[in-house]
Amino acid sequence: MDRATAAELRRRPLVLVDDLAAPRLRPADAHHFSRVLRLAPGQPVTLADGRGGWCEARFGAEPEPVGPVAVEPAPAPSLCVGFVPVKGEGPEWYVQKLTELGIDEIVPLVSERSVVRWDGPRAAKNHERMVGAAREACLQCRRLHLPTVAPVTDLARFLAERAGPAGEGTGPAVALADPDGMPPTAALSALVIGPEGGFSPAERALAPAVALPGHILRAETAAVVAAGVLAGLRSGLLG
Repeated sequence: MDRATAAELRRRPLVLVDDLAAPRLRPADAHHFSRVLRLAPGQPVTLADGRGGWCEARFGAEPEPVGPVAVEPAPAPSLCVGFVPVKGEGPEWYVQKLTELGIDEIVPLVSERSVVRWDGPRAAKNHERMVGAAREACLQCRRLHLPTVAPVTDLARFLAERAGPAGEGTGPAVALADPDGMPPTAALSALVIGPEGGFSPAERALAPAVALPGHILRAETAAVVAAGVLAGLRSGLLG
């Protein structure tokens, strides 16, 4: 996507629909756009399907496409941040910030030192809220690709499923965030933020460690910094 097109997209409200060929607003979206944002019928908007497809449209109860559908490829490589929920900010806060920063996969994790535990109905409810938060964040930041929000996952299993050789260049592709770790490189595509008590010795042995800028960071701060570092390395803004 060229700079002019990207700038135009940012100026127009983003409206997400399931099908660009037959766009229908969800009731909650119809209320938000009409009553909260006060979009007028016929106002120019960007219509998107959350999978990279988008087109120009005019707002209405049934948005009217007025231009051809284009597809924006997903950024590569896909970036992932895993985090162990802590007391304080709710999981939706993490999802909102990570979505705005361009993370493609968001994974809540359970570790040996987890204080916050999600079980049964609570886990399902939190996952539903996180998926909703990702969608709302995309609308706010004009993002064309919805991130994947995984159900709560065991940390050891998460790392085992992603074990493999380092990515292109030097450095690990998957790592734990730790103040004593090595500097991050462009090979890094997945970074895990631990709980208040840090990772256990057994967990530290499962993956290399990568340091983040700053001092000893709160878990919430570390998640945002990790997302910024990953996105900056992918875009070339950080080298």
